[in-house]
Amino acid sequence: MARYRAIAADLAAKIRDGHYAPGEALPAQRELSTAYGVTLMTLRQALRELSDEGLIVQQPGRGTFVAPPYPAYHLGSLRSLADDLREQGHEVRTTVIARAQRRVPARVAALLRAREAETGLRLERVRAFAGRRAIHQVSWVRGPHAAGLRDVDFSATSLYAALAAAGAAVARASETIRPGVLAADVARHLDDDEGAPVLVSDRITYGPDGTALVADRATILGSMMQITADRAATGLSLHWGAAIAR
Repeated sequence: MARYRAIAADLAAKIRDGHYAPGEALPAQRELSTAYGVTLMTLRQALRELSDEGLIVQQPGRGTFVAPPYPAYHLGSLRSLADDLREQGHEVRTTVIARAQRRVPARVAALLRAREAETGLRLERVRAFAGRRAIHQVSWVRGPHAAGLRDVDFSATSLYAALAAAGAAVARASETIRPGVLAADVARHLDDDEGAPVLVSDRITYGPDGTALVADRATILGSMMQITADRAATGLSLHWGAAIAR
């Protein structure tokens, strides 16, 4: 067996046995190459093998980390993304970046079918789990209930729970998820570099009468999430379509 493959097999066994935990940094490359008695080139071949297997994540300028277990983004449930993650056993930390009553921009107003010059609550949050800031989320809330959300502690309360407490019933949501790359203005809030692969979720949430209540955009690091759906004869309708550049 080639030396680099033997090193990759040994490191893989240590990862699977828990010697290196999910999200933990591996020793520096020079330290590993010395420990295995090989050149840096040979060690890097081994690390490429592990990366191709999805066992490690290499972050330029930061080091090499054991890949966290992929949480699933469930398409069949009407819950907040943070609640989905917590149900799967992840500790989620939410940081509110900004919260303000502002005029709804034209793009969002069209999605919400809002009146010209209508104002809404703009809520910007960052979600961190598995040791990384992985999700950037901007939500626009319209209507009279927006004013009642100004003092909610969104680091501990989901937007859906806050809406319910304010008397706004949530009935359904439509969502589009597309691949993208991390934009510079969002990259400064997340633990990855500009241009990294991401998933972009655009969700519109409706009340029982069909009124659009919330327009939400979440940018999710592609290395931290996978999408799953349960298919049945009735229930979830999953539509596949080409991603449209924006």
